[in-house]
Amino acid sequence: MKFTKLSLKASAAALAVSLAATSVPAMAEAHQDSAEMQDAGTQFPLTPEGAAQFVASVEDEMRAFSQPYAHVSWLNATYINHDSNALASQYGAQLTTMSVGFANEAAKYAAVEGLDPEVERKLGMLRYSIGLPAPARDGAAEELSDIATRLRAAYGAGRGTLNGEEIGGSDIEAEMGNLDRSPEELAEMWASWHDNVGAPMREDYAQYVSLANEGAAELGFNDLGTMWRSGYDMSPEEFAAETERMWQEVKPLYVALHTYVRRKLNEHYGDDVQPATGPIRADLLGNMWAQEWGNIYPLVAPEGAGDIGYDLTDLIVEKDLDAVEMTRVGEQFFSSLGFEPLPQTFWERSQFTKPADREVVCHASAWNLDNVDDLRIKMCIKQNADDFITIHHELGHNYYQRAYNEKDFLYLTGANDGFHEAIGDMIALSITPEYLVQIDMLDADQVPSADKDIGLLLRQAMDKVAFLPFGLLIDRYRWSLFDGSVAPEDYNKAWTDIRLEYQGITPPVERPADGFDPGAKYHVPGNVSYTRYFLARLLQFQFFKAACDQAGWEGPLHRCSFYGNEEVGQNLNAMLELGASVPWPDALEAFTGERQMNGTAMVEYFAPLMAWLEEQNEGQEEGW
Repeated sequence: MKFTKLSLKASAAALAVSLAATSVPAMAEAHQDSAEMQDAGTQFPLTPEGAAQFVASVEDEMRAFSQPYAHVSWLNATYINHDSNALASQYGAQLTTMSVGFANEAAKYAAVEGLDPEVERKLGMLRYSIGLPAPARDGAAEELSDIATRLRAAYGAGRGTLNGEEIGGSDIEAEMGNLDRSPEELAEMWASWHDNVGAPMREDYAQYVSLANEGAAELGFNDLGTMWRSGYDMSPEEFAAETERMWQEVKPLYVALHTYVRRKLNEHYGDDVQPATGPIRADLLGNMWAQEWGNIYPLVAPEGAGDIGYDLTDLIVEKDLDAVEMTRVGEQFFSSLGFEPLPQTFWERSQFTKPADREVVCHASAWNLDNVDDLRIKMCIKQNADDFITIHHELGHNYYQRAYNEKDFLYLTGANDGFHEAIGDMIALSITPEYLVQIDMLDADQVPSADKDIGLLLRQAMDKVAFLPFGLLIDRYRWSLFDGSVAPEDYNKAWTDIRLEYQGITPPVERPADGFDPGAKYHVPGNVSYTRYFLARLLQFQFFKAACDQAGWEGPLHRCSFYGNEEVGQNLNAMLELGASVPWPDALEAFTGERQMNGTAMVEYFAPLMAWLEEQNEGQEEGW
């Protein structure tokens, strides 16, 4: 799908950010005899000049480490065996060691007055880019690491039940989207997964919060949530307010979708299962976390919406495009915008299909192993529409990686953590019927008529719009734990409350006060910040609208194609090539002319659907 863990959602090029908080023992040893060494334990003087020297040394160290680590990670993902696992573990441990030290050192230099703005920016990146800061006192890092390992392992080993029989994580996720399952079966799977996976984590998670907060405080932050919110070129308070503002812009669209879907579920299941008013039962939305609702689209689809006149998978099969040929089509999209072709090594080194002779990670990802142009994708491509769209998405990451490859090492990533995903998703939005005509995959007389638009938009909204409140609340919930406003004994109640507030959903069964339902979502025990996904969901439409406006598109936004427009390509590259070298508002302005992320482009994209939903919802009680 998107990014490797190594690259914090970009590729090995973005190792700058995943390494970005690190202290390397080798570096400390190399400078320990320096006459300039200060009594604070720093490697360089606690002066503006010393801070600049420290940052330069860190970037050199990380650049040197990034390439072998990238190759080891690629090997481990494309050739899984005992030896590649051992190498990945060894390098991962070294990365962890690096990351804590550089963050602690950066905190000392951050207090120096008169810092060069570039140095100050990079010191900030080093401090806040570490996802899980450990306290410096003896034994604390080991304790936090043990807890984090237990939490991840508990999730990975998680099991629920279906009709009393044990069922694993990937299988239970699939079954939650099975429309043949009864409400009783759905409730059993939902409750058993949350009880078995989440509840046992509660005590460990409370200790994790305490230790991580202690570590964040040592880096100069009030708590871990403040630290997470500090990486957005504004104060943590301003960032929280900005995300809430964006949510309010799109909330009416979500509420309209919620109201319509609730009515359709009520008609399907009856009042005893899904009441006609109030929140929606969480297990009825086709997903364990109710984060995307596309699986239940057949239950809510307007009459006749399924026949759009063509099937993209069929078009691919008719053309008999193999995996490489499908990827060549994606490359041509970018070439039409004026971007240089992918290097020959891309075609020689990428994993396009699943090898028959070994285990690999098929999860799609985009890589730049040398931070220059060793670009690759890793997929197990099949002749279908989903993979065709995913190829366009992944190549968006590759072209972004190459665009900023001349920047300083710490800047080799997106302008903020929502940008990279949004670029890939913007390109995926561009696979419209008009685009398929332009590349000779669809005859002009097969382009769906306007009466098919509502079905197409509703299907998109069931995932893209339905996701928005969930994308926002995951971190908002954790912020409340980190800042102490929610005590451990209230963890589960607070989770149920915030999901009701933002999503308008309710559990299918009563939840125990001593449970820990948020632990049943991977990103919580996995310590992955989630706001980036909310930002990406909105930014993709903001980018898409900017491209369509620049191309002079005059039709409905959701039908836009900017294929072949080199002016759009030039403007897009002006943003991509900046990487993280400037505050994200500057990067955003370079392409869109705007300095604020917003949800208005998404609202415009779905405007025809919103008008239709308002008609469908007439006389219905909106909200919950």
